[in-house]
Amino acid sequence: MIPSPLPANRQIARAAGTVMVAFALSNLTGLLRQILVARAFGTGLEMEAFNAANRVSETLFNLVAGGALASAFIPTFTGLLTQHDRQAAWKLASAIFNLILIVLAVSSGLAALFAPQIVRYILAPGFAADPLKETLTVDLLVIMLPSAILFSISGLVMGILNSHQVFFIPALTPSMYQLGMILGVTILSPRMGIYGLAWGVVIGAALHLVLQLPVLYRQRGNYHPTLGLEMPAVREVGRLMAPRLLGVAVVQLNFWVNTRLASQQPAGSVTGIVVAFTLMLMPEAAIAQSIAIAALPTLSAQYALGKLNDLRSSLASSLRGVLLLSLPASLGLILLRKPIIALLYQRGEFDAYSTELVAWALLWYAAGLVGHSVVEILGRAFYAMHDTRTPVIVGAAAMSLNVLFSVLFSNIFRRWGWAPHGGLALANSVATGLEMIGLVYLMGRKLAGIEGGRILGGIGHSALGCLAMAGVVWGWTLRFGYQPAWLVAGGGILSGAVVYTAILMVLKTPELRSLISGELFRKKGSA
Repeated sequence: MIPSPLPANRQIARAAGTVMVAFALSNLTGLLRQILVARAFGTGLEMEAFNAANRVSETLFNLVAGGALASAFIPTFTGLLTQHDRQAAWKLASAIFNLILIVLAVSSGLAALFAPQIVRYILAPGFAADPLKETLTVDLLVIMLPSAILFSISGLVMGILNSHQVFFIPALTPSMYQLGMILGVTILSPRMGIYGLAWGVVIGAALHLVLQLPVLYRQRGNYHPTLGLEMPAVREVGRLMAPRLLGVAVVQLNFWVNTRLASQQPAGSVTGIVVAFTLMLMPEAAIAQSIAIAALPTLSAQYALGKLNDLRSSLASSLRGVLLLSLPASLGLILLRKPIIALLYQRGEFDAYSTELVAWALLWYAAGLVGHSVVEILGRAFYAMHDTRTPVIVGAAAMSLNVLFSVLFSNIFRRWGWAPHGGLALANSVATGLEMIGLVYLMGRKLAGIEGGRILGGIGHSALGCLAMAGVVWGWTLRFGYQPAWLVAGGGILSGAVVYTAILMVLKTPELRSLISGELFRKKGSA
C-alpha cells in the first residue's frame, strides 16, 4: 500500500535513516576487512592480481543484474504491486530470476574457459612481464566467478524487498559480504595465501544472499518456472534495462581501461586506485546510496499515481540533503587523506609507500564525491519515471569521455613527473562532474524545475561552512603534521564537523534543522 504524499516523503526520510544505519554498519565491517587485507597483502603482487581478477566477476554482475536490473525491475514490480496485481508481480520476479540464472551461468562458464586470454590481451596486459602475477590473476579470476551468480540473485531479492518497503536487512547484506572476506583473510589466507581471500569473496556472496531469504519467504510470493518472454511486464523490464545496460557497459569499460592502464604503470598502481576509489565510495554509500535506495520505491509509486508535484518535492529534498552532507565529506577526505589512510591501513605489508600511493589517488577521487552523490540521486529519479534512456545517454557520454581523459591525464601526469595513476582518478572525477551537470539540466526540464533556488541557497550555506571547516582542518594539520595519525585524523574530523555544523546553525540553514528533526524530506511549506 502506497502512503499519501506527505507521509510518503516522511517515509523516505525514515527509510533513508534506516538504510544509513545499515550502511554505517556495513562501512565499519568493510573498514575492518580492508584493514585486515591491507595488513596481510599491502599493495604487492598478490593484491594486484586479486584486484584485477575481481574485475571480471564484478563486471558480469553489473552487466546482467546489479544497478541495471534494479533500475528496471523495481519500478515495474512496484507498479504491479501498486495496482494490486500480486500474481503478475511474482510471475515477473520468477521470470527475471530464471533468466538471470541462465545468462550468468553461461557467461561465467565462458569467462572461466577463456580466462588466460582475457587477462593477457584485455584486462591486464602489463602483467605479461611477470608470469607469476599473470598466472595468479587467471587462477583467482576462475575462483571468484561464482560470486557473480550469487550476487545477481541476491540483487534481485533486494529489489523485491525494497519494493515491499523492506530496507534494513537488504542494506545489511554488504556487511555479510565483508564478513565472508574477513573469514577468508583471517582463517583461509594463513594457509592458502591470496587464494583464501578469493574464496572469501565467494563465501561473502553466499552470505549476501542467505541473509535475505527468510525475509523474502515472509513476503509469501510464489515461484513460477517460466522465462516469461511473452509477459508484457518482462518485456517492460527488458525495455527499461536495455539502455541502462548500455550505460553500465560503458562504466565497466572504463574500469577495464583503468585496470589495463594501471597494469602498465608502476607496481601497486592497480591496488592504489582500487583502495582509493573504495574509500571515496564509503561516504558516498552512506550519504547518497542510502537516500537513493530509500527514495526509489516511493518516487516510483508517486510517478505511477501521477503525483509529479510530490515527486518533485521528494527529489528536491533528497538533493538538498545529499549536498549538505557530501560537500564537507569531499573536503574532509581531501584535507585528511594521508592521516586517514595511515590510521586505517598502515601496518603489516601496507607501508608508508602504500599510504602515499593510495593518498595520491584519493586526492583526485575525493574531488568527485559530490558529483557521484548527485548522480546517484538523479539517476534513481529518472528510473522511477521509467526513463532509463536519458541517464544512460548522459552517463555513456560522460564515461566515454572518462576513457579519453584517463589516457590523456595519466600521460600528462607522467610528463609532469607525477604518479600517473592519479590521472586515472582525476579523469573519473571530471567525467562524473560533467555527468552531474547534464542530469541536473535535463531533470529540471523534465519536471519544469527542481526547486533550484532553494538548492542553490543550501549550496551557498554549505560552501561557507566548508570554507570555515577548511581553515580549521588545515590549521590542525599544519600544527601536528600527519603523525600521530589517530590524533590528526580524529581531531581533524571532529573539529571540522563542529565548525561546519556551527556555521550552518548560525546561518539557520533549514536543511540542518530538518535533518536533526528527522523531517528532511518533508514537503516544502509543511514543516
